[in-house]
Amino acid sequence: MRTFSPRAVFTLGLLLVVIVLGEPRSAVGQDVLLAMASKTPSAGALQPSMSYVEAPSPEVVPRPHRFWDKENLVLLSATAAFSAADFSVTRANLQSGGAELNPIVRVFGRSTPGLAVNFAGETAGVIGLSYFFHRTGHHCLERMTSTVNIAASAGAVAYGLTHR
Repeated sequence: MRTFSPRAVFTLGLLLVVIVLGEPRSAVGQDVLLAMASKTPSAGALQPSMSYVEAPSPEVVPRPHRFWDKENLVLLSATAAFSAADFSVTRANLQSGGAELNPIVRVFGRSTPGLAVNFAGETAGVIGLSYFFHRTGHHCLERMTSTVNIAASAGAVAYGLTHR
C-alpha cells in the first residue's frame, strides 16, 4: 500500500482549495470600484481635499442571482466530490482496521451503506442550508456554507490519506 507524505497531502489539499476559491469573484468588486471612479463631479462642484468613497449607485449594485448559477454549480459539485472522496478514504481506513474519529459518523460507520447514507445526507444538508441562505437573502453565507464544507472534507481526506 502506498503512503503519502503529510507535506504532499497538505500541498495537494491547499492547491485544491485555492483552485475552488480562486475563481474571479473579486472582479465583481473591482467593477463597482471602476464604475465609481469613472464618475466625474460637475464643473461647479467644489473638490474636497480629502479622498472619499461614495456609496454605489443602484445601477452598480449586483442584482440577485439564481440559486443554480455557475458559481453555485461549481461549489456544490466540489462539495459532492469532496464528500465522495471523504467517504472513499473513510471506508478504506475502516476496512483496514482504522477507527472513525468523528463521533457522529462513528454511529453510521459500522456498515458501508450506513456510511454512504451519512455522507449523502451531509451533502444534501449543505445544499439545503445553502438554499435556505439564498432564499433569505444571505448570499455570502450561501457561498460560505459550501466553502466551509469543502475545506472540512479536504482536511478529512488529507488526514485520512496520511494516517493509513
